[in-house]
Amino acid sequence: MKFSISRLNTFLMLRLPAAWICGVRLAQLSADTAQARVRHRWINQNPFGSMYFAVQLMAAELTTGVLVMRAIREAGVPVSMLVASCEASYQKKATGKITFSCDQGELVQQSVTEASKTDTPVIVTLFSRGRNAAGEQVAEMKFEWTLKQRVNNR
Repeated sequence: MKFSISRLNTFLMLRLPAAWICGVRLAQLSADTAQARVRHRWINQNPFGSMYFAVQLMAAELTTGVLVMRAIREAGVPVSMLVASCEASYQKKATGKITFSCDQGELVQQSVTEASKTDTPVIVTLFSRGRNAAGEQVAEMKFEWTLKQRVNNR
């Protein structure tokens, strides 16, 4: 699969339909940065008039995960990826359009290279921050990804 925003959003629709239905969309992707957007709507709201926390987590995970997927694809090495843990903190009600960003692509590329050269799993910690249309931070998520060289190319 070519790594374009439209192809990744189609992948999202076909493979992660819950995120798609809730309105999570990849908005920007480069070697260093990924951004996902989601708008507060009826389908993704909580009883308190803001976006449900799980929807925010899906958007944040997408920004970190797509950087890992891209680095693995570009390196051309058999490396598996798995979220080992995540933490979240919420600073403000998420209403309107929320943009989550992760700008740690260089760290991801280094970690993928390291994982491809060793049998030991590599853990990389990535952060995604969500901001509203006014630029105010509404949430910060921390994901620990485990990268491990694949024994076979399945």
